[in-house]
Amino acid sequence: MDIIRLYNDFGIEYKTEDHKHCRPGWVNCECPFCTGNAGLHLGWNLQDEYFMCWRCGWHSPVLTLSTLLNIPEYDEVRKLLPQYGITRTVIQHKIIEKIDFSFPTNTNELQSNHRKYLLNRNFDPDKTIEKWHIKATGPIAMLDKYNYKFRIIIPFEWNGQTVSFDARDITDKQLNKYQACPAEYEIKGHKQILYGNQEKWNPDIGICVEGPTDVWRLGEFAFATSGIKYTHEQVRIMANTFKKIAIVYDDEPQAQIQANKLISELKFRGVNAWNVKIKGDPGGLSKYEANKLVTKVLRNK
Repeated sequence: MDIIRLYNDFGIEYKTEDHKHCRPGWVNCECPFCTGNAGLHLGWNLQDEYFMCWRCGWHSPVLTLSTLLNIPEYDEVRKLLPQYGITRTVIQHKIIEKIDFSFPTNTNELQSNHRKYLLNRNFDPDKTIEKWHIKATGPIAMLDKYNYKFRIIIPFEWNGQTVSFDARDITDKQLNKYQACPAEYEIKGHKQILYGNQEKWNPDIGICVEGPTDVWRLGEFAFATSGIKYTHEQVRIMANTFKKIAIVYDDEPQAQIQANKLISELKFRGVNAWNVKIKGDPGGLSKYEANKLVTKVLRNK
């Protein structure tokens, strides 16, 4: 679909891969589904032709265009699609051809700037390295066409094997705070597993959070869904692993909406799940606040 021509015709502001706000192969605009934080989260994949918001997930092309353009979904949008080069109403994803797993080039030990970033967030660099096997990149770090400069590399381990990674920007100047491993390099997709220390999980109770730093802060009872967009596979793993789950997502409106959806899905599968609301995000809690929160959750065992 000629999404750029469509956006131009309807006056939708967008950014392309030549802009710092957009990754190669995508055209981004504000997401009409993200409550309170529209951002430039909604991307159209130029190759495989689908919408994906990095905050709230996949959206139907017809529903998305209806919402963006403020026109009736089943009448006007379906008439509009052929004019911009698409006649399909269901977008299918291509099968991903896998490549051997690899970290970005020049992935090494943490340097002084990485350690400073962790210390500023009240994490002990040496303990974090020991517990979570984190690594680091400097000014030059690539994996194919993707740039991973100045990031902390966070390995995702599953059943004793490193299967993927996430990468946290330490400058707070790059568009994406987190940049995941490209799907073709993953041994197992980071949205098909939960981030955390499987060996330390307690089957009686778990604490579900958004990202790795939240897990670091709350400790061995915690696991992360890698963003507020969770998958059916992750829900299945949760239901098969824990009897009770406390959901501790950020206090943003969209995060809370997703938390309540997740609770409903877990309860449907027989898991006693509930929402624990905090100010900010779990990774930003002090050590005292985090210990107090975990203690409170464990009382529900």
